[in-house]
Amino acid sequence: METRVAIIGIIVENRDENKPSIEKLNNILHDYGHYIIGRMGLPYREKGISIISVAVDAPQDVISALSGKLGRLPGVSTKTLYAKVSGNKKSEGSDETAGGQAL
Repeated sequence: METRVAIIGIIVENRDENKPSIEKLNNILHDYGHYIIGRMGLPYREKGISIISVAVDAPQDVISALSGKLGRLPGVSTKTLYAKVSGNKKSEGSDETAGGQAL
């Protein structure tokens, strides 16, 4: 399956007023957890926002669906940046080889 590597940038505005959106955001990220490489969140208390970056390795349609679901939450904005590289995601437990050598 061909996958893309991407970063989804997320801004959550008015954190205190958007607690339901934050809970839904975390649930959505949990649902897509097997595609997530890493996640970093920074509360910016002075501005009342949270800044979250999520690195993913997933098929293009999965990344688009994840970003779209997050961006439709009230008080949540997203942008996605794709790496120029793409490839096949190695399935867990597989022994892919090239020329007799394990990759």
